[in-house]
Amino acid sequence: MAVYVDEITDHTHAARLKGLRHTHWSHLTADTRDELHAFAKRLGLKRSWFQNATNHRWHYDVVPSKRALAIRLGAVAIDRYRLAELMAERRSSEPPR
Repeated sequence: MAVYVDEITDHTHAARLKGLRHTHWSHLTADTRDELHAFAKRLGLKRSWFQNATNHRWHYDVVPSKRALAIRLGAVAIDRYRLAELMAERRSSEPPR
């Protein structure tokens, strides 16, 4: 089992439209939701920050300082292409609706 964090991306445009304080973040995900939530708790993330709970794209957004801490705690640094692959793998393993 593993926890993954992708590269930091500039989301200034989306952040301004939504009135968000942070403009740069990355995505924290894991092989299982339970593992992700346990790791997020270690990072000090609130469960209410969990996103996409009902589909294969579930993750937490993390700011640069939390990304650095996640890596120090053992998260695997990946690029956005690997993140997309992980989420595609999840989608293909979901039961048909």
